[in-house]
Amino acid sequence: MQHTPEIEAFIEEHKDLFWYIAPNKKKNISEEVLVEFILNYGNEESIKKLFRLLGITKVKYILENLHPRQKGNYFPEIYNYFLHYTQRHAQGNSFKRTA
Repeated sequence: MQHTPEIEAFIEEHKDLFWYIAPNKKKNISEEVLVEFILNYGNEESIKKLFRLLGITKVKYILENLHPRQKGNYFPEIYNYFLHYTQRHAQGNSFKRTA
């Protein structure tokens, strides 16, 4: 997978999260793996940066299209929170704020 230089730098910055991937293959991880590990193990700043780099709509798409086995890789609270967060804040959603 070919990433933008910004995403490659972001992966390099968080390479310790991808400890099981060979160093020469880390820059080629999928966006799905990137989202999973940043949401599960990243801090607030890394999550904000992930949303800036990929876009909230892309993260929403990834979360909504996970296979059940992939969904099991997320902490349940993390998956539930960010699925609802992206559904509420992504462009083109039909959910309107009430307050």
